[in-house]
Amino acid sequence: MLELPPVIGHRGAAAAAPENTLASIAKAHELGCRWVELDAKLSFDKIALLMHDERLERTTNGSGPVADHWAADLQRLDAGSWKGPGFAGERVPTLAEAIALMARLGMGANIEIKPCPGREIETGRAVALELRRRWPRGHGLLVSSFSSAALEAARAVAPELPRGFLVEAPPPDWPATVRRLGCVSFHPWYEDVEPETLATARELGIEVLVYTVNDARRAAELLEAGVASCITDVPERLLADIS
Repeated sequence: MLELPPVIGHRGAAAAAPENTLASIAKAHELGCRWVELDAKLSFDKIALLMHDERLERTTNGSGPVADHWAADLQRLDAGSWKGPGFAGERVPTLAEAIALMARLGMGANIEIKPCPGREIETGRAVALELRRRWPRGHGLLVSSFSSAALEAARAVAPELPRGFLVEAPPPDWPATVRRLGCVSFHPWYEDVEPETLATARELGIEVLVYTVNDARRAAELLEAGVASCITDVPERLLADIS
């Protein structure tokens, strides 16, 4: 079983800093997080970077699909001003840069493979290979995705990386999918977690991580019920309640 913390910062510390940036990772660490959840996808030239959306408009001053841009051009964008003037000039980091920062801070991570449409296999491969090459030994790591194809591709090139299957509402066949993909964890949306789901996960010997829990009381209830980790935009709120 993984040694998971009860609280994991969502996209770093998404409420306090621009998501999926080095500033957000550092802020999560400052707030007491031992792990963060981050999204990784590929640029046009197949460099793994931190980015959630398929398009650039919401979290950068760029425009258009992420997959249409070279990594060097993406890294010239401002990925911080949308969150506040104090973050102006914050850049889109590569996965390699994020790994280096987490290594210095002694942090673990749940890296979500977030492929652009039609790039599931190449994104799964590229992210897994980058993690296999750079992730520091002894630091906690979990690779997850909504995409079965991405998880299969990750397993093909780096079978030793622990994998987790992401869903919204758990489909009826989720246990079979978890077994087929060789996953060690299951990641449903927190409002769709039922006691039966937790019982089945225990029978399968896997952990349940839920997203995105921003209410401390609800997080405490989920942890008490058997959830391993709550992924949250406000880690300081949850950590204060459970400490």
